[in-house]
This record gives sequence, C-alpha cells and structure tokens, in this order.
Amino acid sequence: MKNVTVIGAGTMGNGIAHVFAQHQFEVTLVDVSESALEKGMSTIRKNLDRMLQKGVIDEKTVSDTLENLTATTDLKSAVSKADLAVEAATENLDLKLKIFKDLDTHCPEDAILATNTSSISITHIGSATRRPSQVIGMHFMNPVPIMKLVEIIRGYNTSDKTAKTIMELSEKLGKTPTEVNDYPGFVSNRILMPMINEAVETLYNGVAGVEEIDTVMKLGMAHPMGPLQLADFIGLDVCLSILHVLYDGFKNPKYAPCPLLTNMVMAGKLGVKSGEGFYDYSESRKAEKVSTQFRKA
Repeated sequence: MKNVTVIGAGTMGNGIAHVFAQHQFEVTLVDVSESALEKGMSTIRKNLDRMLQKGVIDEKTVSDTLENLTATTDLKSAVSKADLAVEAATENLDLKLKIFKDLDTHCPEDAILATNTSSISITHIGSATRRPSQVIGMHFMNPVPIMKLVEIIRGYNTSDKTAKTIMELSEKLGKTPTEVNDYPGFVSNRILMPMINEAVETLYNGVAGVEEIDTVMKLGMAHPMGPLQLADFIGLDVCLSILHVLYDGFKNPKYAPCPLLTNMVMAGKLGVKSGEGFYDYSESRKAEKVSTQFRKA
C-alpha cells in the first residue's frame, strides 16, 4: 500500500494527510474548495515547522513530507490509483453516502475505503458501495499528528483481511489502533459525549460556572482539559451532531442534547473555530477567558 487519498482538507483531513505523508506514503488531499485546500496545506506546513522547531523531526523529514503531498479538487483523478481512500468530510450522513458512492465508482476494485467518522454507522456507509467488505472506520483523534489513538471500527460486513490491513497500517503510522464494533458513537464518543453533555447540563442548571466545572474535572479527575473547554476544541456543532446520532441510535433520553448546547449552536457559538463558545477566543486560542454570557456578575 503506497497511494493514499484523503477527502476533506479541514482540521482532521489535513492532519491525516500530514501523518501519512510524513510516513512516506504518496498522499493526495482532495476538497471541493480551493481555499480549503490552500488553508489545509498551510496548516500542514505550520505544523511541520512547529515540529522542526521542537526537534521532533529534522529538515529532511519536512521536505520529504511536503514532497509526498499533492492537493486537488478533482476526486476522480485523485483516487484513480489509490490503495486507500480516507474520507474526512463534515459529519453528515447524506454527504458521506454520496462520497462513498463516488469512491466506489472511481477507486480501483481492490482499494480499501475508510471513513474518519466519529459516530456514524460504518455498516450504513458501506451499504452505499458494492464493496462493503472493504469499508472500515479509521477514527483519528485531534490533533492527528500528536494523538496516538486510532479507533478502528468494523462494519457488519467488514472483512478480517480489511481489518488486519488497517490495524497494521495504523501501526506503521506510529499510532495505537484499537478495534471496536459498529454501534452509535463507537467507544470514544459513546463515553465522551454524555460527559460533555452532562457538564453543559451542570452549567445550565446553575450548579457551577464554566471555570469551576472544568477545574473540578482537571484537578479532581486528572483530565488534561475540562469538558467545556474540550467541547469548544471539538466544536459545539460536532458535539451536538454526535449526540443526535447517539439519541437516534439508542432512543435513550440520556443522550438528548442539553437545550443550552442546542441554543449555542443555533446562535453560531461553536467554540474555538467561531471565536466563542464557553470561552472567548477573540484574543487567544487558549481557554483563558470565559465567554461574556457565562461570566459572574
């Protein structure tokens, strides 16, 4: 396996492309937007420069990684010789089904089709193709170049051969692959999102403020960041989308999104990417200042 195509140049897509290219795979990064591709490639360069300055990699690794990368808006040509296609588009079922239909049409017959979905059924996605045995979930964690875990999700029809290939491939990327089965939210988000939702409920009910909730979880439970800060980092719209998948999948009221979370997303307060969520990021991308609406009088 040598040629990898990554679909989607956003935060996860450019991170996945970066990691594959750094490990000597020939990578094509695809997006429908030229500006998204430019931004994605710029992010990869910045992250490589940061790693170089920290002494994590050398200058040759930087140049080799960039040499291994190509960007295009032409999906058909990008996947024509792909051994592996990794979809990292927006967490939207209809969009993913369309992409996988296109991948099935244009990828070589023996290519593996992977999705970076954080909650959507791999079995459902695979059903949009004529090769469900070659469809699998590769759920990378953000930031991809740093985080070690890759959650490997087997759909109902995913073959042992496909699963074994992707597990071994993940190890070649310096990651720790962990295989899970195909249920809503898998393992990571089935556990994480209810915790984030409960933190939002705790704020909504006036039990404690933003900083207090995050401090309790950081210092009391040894979490590297509090659940509200983490929600801002993930994106409140993404959190809401995953909670809807959990609620729809299990029909259990414990997964129903908190009204505060729903309202914040409707108001465009999405966290770091919009400049404001539970914290204010207008001056810094770090969670140093609580958003005005949650500050105490």
